Amino acid sequence: MVTLALALTMGDPAGVGPELSLRAWQALSGDPKAPAFFYIGDGDLLAETGRRLGLEVPIARIDAPRQAPTTFVQALPVLHHPLAVAAEPGHLDPANAPAVLQSIESAVALTQAGEAAAVVTNPINKAALYDAGFRFPGHTEYLGHLAGLSQPTVMMLACDELRVVPVTLHVSLKEAIAQLDADTLAHACRVTHAYLRDHLGIAQPRLAVSGLNPHAGEQGAMGREELDMIAPTLEALRAEGLDLRGPLPADTMFHARARQNYDAALCMTHDQALIPIKTLAFDEGVNITMGLPFVRTSPDHGTALDIAGQGIARADSLLAALRMAGQLSAGGAAHG
Repeated sequence: MVTLALALTMGDPAGVGPELSLRAWQALSGDPKAPAFFYIGDGDLLAETGRRLGLEVPIARIDAPRQAPTTFVQALPVLHHPLAVAAEPGHLDPANAPAVLQSIESAVALTQAGEAAAVVTNPINKAALYDAGFRFPGHTEYLGHLAGLSQPTVMMLACDELRVVPVTLHVSLKEAIAQLDADTLAHACRVTHAYLRDHLGIAQPRLAVSGLNPHAGEQGAMGREELDMIAPTLEALRAEGLDLRGPLPADTMFHARARQNYDAALCMTHDQALIPIKTLAFDEGVNITMGLPFVRTSPDHGTALDIAGQGIARADSLLAALRMAGQLSAGGAAHG
């Protein structure tokens, strides 16, 4: 049986991705139980980043992913995709946008072809990608497009203490409310239930579902979305066999005692879901894309342009994303 390595995209070269990738190799290369990965991006950028920050990481260019597992023991394997212009930490350059997108496309193609075990993505900056034709709200939606999906993917963020799923994603609050309907909610619930069962080994997942309004609408006094749409949708899904609690007030779902009663929490808006997990595990959270035909994880943070190149960025979230991708692609439960 051939052991496959994880495909790690470069993310935005002006962000913290290059230095975190180097630190991740330092942390994992000496651990025989850790997953091997190869970096898809500019090898010269990695080498320069290592020299500037005093990180002693040997770089080895590879011709194919199959070379990565054996190379990983001695050096960071790089599938070289050169940048158009030299990257300067903290300063976005649209000229490098095509290379950023090419790195993502290559990772997806190699994983779908069975040459890589999973996709792990370094953070991108969407503003820097628009000149290259990028018109997707975020990584999650773009990966669904590359996979040719007819149904939208669903994002889950996970740490040891909590899993959360935002039903609506990277849109304004006004647009999120307009997007929220029975079909969107039901799809998120079904995908989450199936993922926890099939990938994390939870035989009967328990899902907690928030309301949209304060106090979950308080019986219509603060809004009727819970009465008119959320509660009837959950009742219909219970008839399909899903274990659902809610709609629950979002402000009482995330204390320690409440978290013991569910395996994942679904929230109606982005911030309802992300504020609690980033409060609990700002440096260790992992983003998982559910509904793809391959495993994809990423750190739960952005490009951090304000600290890029300073050598102070923490690799905890990227390390957690790599380890989780290794576990999921091997069929083992993570954060279970």
